[in-house]
Amino acid sequence: MTPVHFSFSSAFILGLMGLAFHRTHLLSALLCLEGMMLSLFIALALWALQFESTSFSAAPMLLLAFSACEASTGLALLVAAARTHGTDRLQNLNLLQC
Repeated sequence: MTPVHFSFSSAFILGLMGLAFHRTHLLSALLCLEGMMLSLFIALALWALQFESTSFSAAPMLLLAFSACEASTGLALLVAAARTHGTDRLQNLNLLQC
C-alpha cells in the first residue's frame, strides 16, 4: 500500500470512527461525514487520474454533487432540530417522542 493510499484510507477510517464513537452533537456527526466524503472524493479523483481514462473522470464530480446535497440536507436538519429542540445534542433527539 502506497503512502497516498494509506493516508486517504486512514482519513476515511478516522472519520468513520469519529462518527461511530463521538456521537454527542449533530454538528460533529455532520463534520465526520464531510471528512469521509472529502477523503473519498480525493481518492476517487486520484484513481481516475491514475487510470487516465475519460470514462472515470465524471465519477469524482458526481460524488461531489452528492456530497453537496448531503451537506445541505444535514444543515437543514441541524437548523430544524435546533429550532424545535433548542439544541443539537443527539441524546435529546428521540424519534419516539415526535
